[in-house]
Amino acid sequence: MISRRVFLAGAAFAAAALDAPSILSAPKKVPTLLDHILLGCNDLDAGIAFVEERTGVRAVFGGVHPGAGTRNALLSLGRNHYLEIIAPDPQQPASADARDLKSLEEPVLVGWAVHPGDVRQFAARLKEQGIAASGPNPGSRKRLDGRVLNWQTLVLKDDAGGLLPFFIEWGADALHPSVDAPQGCSLTLFEAATPSPTLLMKQADQLQIDLPVTQSKTPHLHAIITGPQGQLDVTF
Repeated sequence: MISRRVFLAGAAFAAAALDAPSILSAPKKVPTLLDHILLGCNDLDAGIAFVEERTGVRAVFGGVHPGAGTRNALLSLGRNHYLEIIAPDPQQPASADARDLKSLEEPVLVGWAVHPGDVRQFAARLKEQGIAASGPNPGSRKRLDGRVLNWQTLVLKDDAGGLLPFFIEWGADALHPSVDAPQGCSLTLFEAATPSPTLLMKQADQLQIDLPVTQSKTPHLHAIITGPQGQLDVTF
């Protein structure tokens, strides 16, 4: 699903949370093409409770990622946006990503995804620009109702240490998780912070992503999810 270095970047959570970033980007609060954000945790039930306690909305179990060693729970963040809570699947052998998740002391952001449209055309455009990427690669997950969701993902070789997204195109017959996941929350802020904002903004511009960028001493992602009973403010 995502690069292992994104999970490893979660160790920077404590230091990043102490920064006081200054906003350098336009007032846009959430990237237009953002598909979903991933909240990593060492235990799925604990991650679900963590989000519910802060927002008042309980995520629903989504399914497992066969061969990846992980499972998830989902929460809609409004039209075309959703939260994926991801954790190790105790019924599968521990993968590298699962081990990284197991080492987390508390839930943190571990990545995000953008939907660029036709991912193969997007991959071809990146290649023309000299931007190295892996994929598109197929993925799937079986829902509790027996339906299988299919998608393709494209991963950047250099994702700026996890600040840049991976890219996803859902199957033509796939129901987007934002549609039938529990409703009531919205993503009110999503930004990336870095000691080198000019460079990151240039990289985002090359990818045609309107990513809000702030300056801080340590690189990290930052999201605010607003629910009926409060806000969830998370970073890494």
